[in-house]
Amino acid sequence: MSALSQQPFHVIGRGVERRDGMGHVTGTTEYVDDVRYPGMLHLKVVRNPLVHARIRGIDFSAAEQVPGFVSALTAKDVPKNVYTILCLIGVEPDEEQVLAEERVRYRGEPIAAIVAESEEAANEAVKRVKLDLEELPAVFDVEEALKPDAPRVTHWDTNHFWYEGHHCRRVRYGDVAAARAGADHVIEGVYQTSPTEHAPTETTGCIAKPEADGRITVHTNTQALYFSLDNTAIILQLEPSRLHFIGGTVGGGFGGKVDVITEPLTCLAALKTGRPVRYVFTREEEMRVSSTRSGNRIKIVDGVMNDGKIVSREVTSWHDAGAYSRHSPYGATKHAANVCGPYTIPNVSIDVHCVYTNRQPSSAFRGFGVTEASFATEMQMDRIARTVGVDPWELRLKNAYRDGDQRPHRKTVEDATLIETIQAAAELVGHELAPEYKELRS
Repeated sequence: MSALSQQPFHVIGRGVERRDGMGHVTGTTEYVDDVRYPGMLHLKVVRNPLVHARIRGIDFSAAEQVPGFVSALTAKDVPKNVYTILCLIGVEPDEEQVLAEERVRYRGEPIAAIVAESEEAANEAVKRVKLDLEELPAVFDVEEALKPDAPRVTHWDTNHFWYEGHHCRRVRYGDVAAARAGADHVIEGVYQTSPTEHAPTETTGCIAKPEADGRITVHTNTQALYFSLDNTAIILQLEPSRLHFIGGTVGGGFGGKVDVITEPLTCLAALKTGRPVRYVFTREEEMRVSSTRSGNRIKIVDGVMNDGKIVSREVTSWHDAGAYSRHSPYGATKHAANVCGPYTIPNVSIDVHCVYTNRQPSSAFRGFGVTEASFATEMQMDRIARTVGVDPWELRLKNAYRDGDQRPHRKTVEDATLIETIQAAAELVGHELAPEYKELRS
């Protein structure tokens, strides 16, 4: 037993009161929507009604006649009109515009913003904005999107992200072809996941208030306060010290509230009008235009011996980013690192394509990239067990990684405990393992 395991637990096995628990159960916790300022304006977005289109013109004349109309914002008002969500960790290009200028690539993409004295006036003005759009061909399937004649979604003329000059995120380990040729079975499975909405109780939003000293106070329900602050500063071309972000209370996020979507426009409107501005998604907006978990198509071809030992794995996976990158290039990388699961496979070939389609963008969502990989891997393990006639518990124990094993991406396994976890789970549900599997250790 390690020295660490002999130490007393301070959290595990004990009742620990949440710091924010009392506020939640008494209804005194303050959320973004509870914040109100005198003279606060309301921002609503003019969204693309089509799937893929070229913007030929925007007419605000009727919207400007709505009582309570204050201002309209277009791409020309945004100092750096491109979301820079991943530039802070060196992932580029930055390709999603804050307000679309020449082309819209998914239904609901922001084209302009209306600022008005009331939410009702803002909504009415949005309805009266006239858009001149030229509809363009669209693509929705990840494999279709990679064909040479597919409609182009990106501005760099390919519907995939480039990884160090490669058209996909690649992992190569061992000799897959030789191992498969010598296997007793070649077992193939294709697994599909669909885009999934986060559906937080509190919708995405923020309130920005200009201060007398030139700073902007921003009440936001972002999950990543300083990440959002830095990206907003880049978009608005401001010194980060001019932004005072207040957060910490998030009414459900699950990854979806790390996208820096509402803060830049709200701050821009506050700067332009000199008044506090509120921009909060409606429930419909949260469902239709906020980012989702990506849809994935995952093809696995395994070389397996009669005893259930996996000797090779070939994976081709298509990660649907939707119309823009957001966090998908990073998610596809995590997918590639985890699609072999917690198993030691000596020969591996992985191609994970980060594909752009005319769907709403996907992004972070509770282990994004890994969750989809785990689903496909475990479905494949059950398929192997049925095909070879091996107990699915024992199949996993036979292939489980151990301390000191090397993953296909060249990371050495440490503190695995997978075998012990499977053994404990089997005992808990009353599944009898063969004696040799009860003796295994990580």
